[in-house]
Amino acid sequence: MAAQRVLIFAGGSIDPSFIEEIHSDDLIIGADRGALFLVEHGVRPHFSVGDFDSVSPIELENITKHSEQMLACDAINKDLTDTELAFDIAIKQRPEQIVMFGVTGSRLDHTLANIHLLVKSLEQHIPCAIQDHNNYVTLTDSSITIQDQGYTYVSLLPVTTEVTGIDLTGFQYPLHNATLIMGQSLAVSNRLEGKAGTISIRSGLLLIIQSKD
Repeated sequence: MAAQRVLIFAGGSIDPSFIEEIHSDDLIIGADRGALFLVEHGVRPHFSVGDFDSVSPIELENITKHSEQMLACDAINKDLTDTELAFDIAIKQRPEQIVMFGVTGSRLDHTLANIHLLVKSLEQHIPCAIQDHNNYVTLTDSSITIQDQGYTYVSLLPVTTEVTGIDLTGFQYPLHNATLIMGQSLAVSNRLEGKAGTISIRSGLLLIIQSKD
């Protein structure tokens, strides 16, 4: 039976309170230092994956001891980041949702690469989100209901050159049959009016970022 959710904890900054997001039936994957975060907070990952070049030998021993499966790879002879390795494992589980923690941070290249994984998940028809202390990020190519995740703003940014036929309901600033072109800030810093809002588009890929300062 497929997991209802797969949670990926990567090596970026993770709010310790996100441990409380884990449900008993979730499948947990730790990517590199994200696996260390999990075991140090008393969570046993189902998979720990990566080259583990950011942990010490003692820390690696601790990860190995407290993980159900270890999937270590060579730090040089690999084509994927540790997070994408974890993501590919998650996709194979065919879950109802993937949520990624610790995939944003000071490395903009890694952050953008991880945001691009949302496209990969969408192609597999698996909802995916990125969550950190200040942001909750999702992606749509059709329609999506946005639940209030406790963030202040909702911003829409096109991932493709343009996104057409945008309709918003349940937002402070509604849109009807709007078009967003890459580089525009028209749909930045909107707000939900209640606990949920609906976004639908006709074409393109639309990034939805719930955020707070």
